[in-house]
Amino acid sequence: MNLIDALDRTIVEHLAFDGRSSMQDLSDLTGLSRSAVFARVKRLESDGVIQGYTVKLDRKKMGLEIKAFCNVNLKLHERAALEEFEQDIGGFREVKACYHLTGSSDYMLEVHVPDMDHYHKFITRKLAAMDNIAQVKSMFVMNDII
Repeated sequence: MNLIDALDRTIVEHLAFDGRSSMQDLSDLTGLSRSAVFARVKRLESDGVIQGYTVKLDRKKMGLEIKAFCNVNLKLHERAALEEFEQDIGGFREVKACYHLTGSSDYMLEVHVPDMDHYHKFITRKLAAMDNIAQVKSMFVMNDII
C-alpha cells in the first residue's frame, strides 16, 4: 500500500463527509480532472484506505428509539475467548458497533433497539447468555448531538 498524499487525504475526508459526492465534485475540490480523481478513488479502494460506503439513517424513523452503550467485561481474556466474543457479537443485529478497549472495560458496544423491552431481551437472552460475559454496564443516549 502506498502512503496517501494531500490530494488523496482531501478526497477521502470529503467522501467520509459525503459518500455520494460525484467525481465532478471531487474534481472541483482538488483541481484534478475527473479521470484522475476516478483513478485515485479506485486506488484508494483497492489499497483498502476506502473500505466501503455507508448510509446514515435516522434511527428513530427506523423505529429504533433506544441507543445504548454497553461496557462489557469478559471472564477470560485469552486470544480464543476474545476471537469468539468478537465473532459472536457481530451476529447480533442490535449491535451497530463494537470496540475493543483499554481501561476498565474490555469492549464497548453501541446498541440500537425499538424500546426498553427489546433492550431487556437483548441483554438477558443474547448478551448475558454468552458464556464468557462477566459484567455489562449500560448507558443510554438522551440526545444525539453530532
